[in-house]
Amino acid sequence: MSNQKTEAYARALFEIAQAEGSLERVEDELFRVARAFESNDQLRSTLTDSTLPADRRQQVVEQLLGGKASATTVQLVSMLVTSGQVKEMPVIIDALVKRASSEKSQEVAEVRSAIPLTDDQQKRLAAALTKATGKALNLKVVVDPSVLGGLVAVVGDEVIDDTVRTRLDQLKTRI
Repeated sequence: MSNQKTEAYARALFEIAQAEGSLERVEDELFRVARAFESNDQLRSTLTDSTLPADRRQQVVEQLLGGKASATTVQLVSMLVTSGQVKEMPVIIDALVKRASSEKSQEVAEVRSAIPLTDDQQKRLAAALTKATGKALNLKVVVDPSVLGGLVAVVGDEVIDDTVRTRLDQLKTRI
């Protein structure tokens, strides 16, 4: 998908969510949907299977998100599925998240953790990352079981890797 097309879809999703008055919530929910889509082979193959009728793929979206996400989020994901843009969903949503963060003069900080973080942990982490980077941040936490312990934070081009695996690798090189 061309960058112009990606930006056009991201702008459209952004404007719809903003018009509905639920930009922050929808942006966060869409971010989670995109990460689930990327990490779940079965979900990805089902939603991108062109042999399945569009209404059946839309039903899958409604079953997965119904009651767990806002109606706006469900409608936006359904729109991407029925318009044939589901393969590009993570790229489109990442562009939307970046646009929403930019509107708030923030930069996106994607943090990967093995376990869900509490609200208090997220607040403390956001404060620490803001202090470390000197930037106002829009924190997005992704639960990633491959992170055995600790966290990996990506802010723009900067990667802060404080995982147990990295610490063990560093210890190996010292020994």
